[in-house]
Amino acid sequence: MIIVDTALAKRAASGNPVRVAIIGAGYMGRGVALQIITAIEGMRLVAVSNRTLSEAERAFRESGVTDAREVNSVAELERAIADGKPAFTNDAFHLCEANGIDAIIEATGEIEFGAHVVMRAIEHRKHVVLMNAELDATVGPILKVYADRAGIILTNADGDQPGVVMNLLRFVKSIGYRPLLAGNIKGLQDRFRNPTTQAGFAAKYNQKPKLITAFADGTKISMEMAITANATGFRVNTRGMHGPRCTHVTETLKLFTMDHFAKGGIVDYVLGAEPGPGVFVLGYNDNPIKRQYMNYFKMGDGPLYVFYTPYHLPHLEVPLTVARAVLFGDAAVAPLGGPVCDVITMAKRDLKAGESLDGIGAYMTYGTIENSDVCHRDRLLPMGLSEGCVLKRDIAVDEAISYDDVVVPEVRLADRLRTEQDKYFGH
Repeated sequence: MIIVDTALAKRAASGNPVRVAIIGAGYMGRGVALQIITAIEGMRLVAVSNRTLSEAERAFRESGVTDAREVNSVAELERAIADGKPAFTNDAFHLCEANGIDAIIEATGEIEFGAHVVMRAIEHRKHVVLMNAELDATVGPILKVYADRAGIILTNADGDQPGVVMNLLRFVKSIGYRPLLAGNIKGLQDRFRNPTTQAGFAAKYNQKPKLITAFADGTKISMEMAITANATGFRVNTRGMHGPRCTHVTETLKLFTMDHFAKGGIVDYVLGAEPGPGVFVLGYNDNPIKRQYMNYFKMGDGPLYVFYTPYHLPHLEVPLTVARAVLFGDAAVAPLGGPVCDVITMAKRDLKAGESLDGIGAYMTYGTIENSDVCHRDRLLPMGLSEGCVLKRDIAVDEAISYDDVVVPEVRLADRLRTEQDKYFGH
């Protein structure tokens, strides 16, 4: 953070701000716009796109910008950037293609549309910051391959749980402790929640019921921890993770023992713990002198120690991810290689042959994390590709759905990327 803010201050002083565009002007996208415009020196929000044009304009208006102009072509957008005028459009690909933009923040939460956007941005050599866990967990590793070939950074974002836990994990490693568990602190998990049960909460916080359902039914945390697994090489000990309940995160030292790490590091979570909604890392060091110091610092007897961050602030920290990518070539969260964990599709109720699956955060299915080798062995259907698949047989509640159980929609880029990902990494 100290390096990033100093570097941004230098860009501001030189009159050469980092130029960023946002695709997706929903609740979080507008929050990022507000943060860049009102709080981040050395960075300029040059454009926002949204399929509903008025929402793109709203992102600027709510941030106090009154001179944003609508653009309808790449040429118009490039003129606006050259004139120093913020621009909005309903065509995301204008942002991907225009000169004068250093980085794209992809904040749509859509998998198929997001795949098209990211591939176009990579083609035009723009750094990409993903606020799209669904896309990252489904085809992030192959998107990273394309980004590496293009010489740009593809990264998930600071502020959301994968970014916060990776920053913490890097800190733990930097002080000489071996991370063995990358963890999330979850307040609620009920796989049977749906948009009807979550409608009131969604309305209270100006959110979409399907998004809130994905948080509540375990799909979102599975996506987040799959991203973390792919960035660390950590696996899960059991399908869906352990997720023990406790009152404070420091109790994890009793809930997770060295036996849990017999095969290496794991991703997991705790339920109902303070301080939520934060993250934690269990780090190991058995040096007897270091253990004396850690005991003195009230960190426990060791050799396993809990480190935690008590909050996550998604839209506030995303601009820092942009700066890390553009100024330092540093990714906050990116796959190490091939997928380590995936999010599979589970039946939320008894399903009938001929039904079309309704996707993430809906009524029919929920997603849960599983090790990728198991997913490929059993041909399990990724949750991110489930929407629109038609069942070929009846499926019982809580049963995992496989590719053999469905007819997949034709001509989807996300499916093609997933197939390419499997072949590239040898599955």
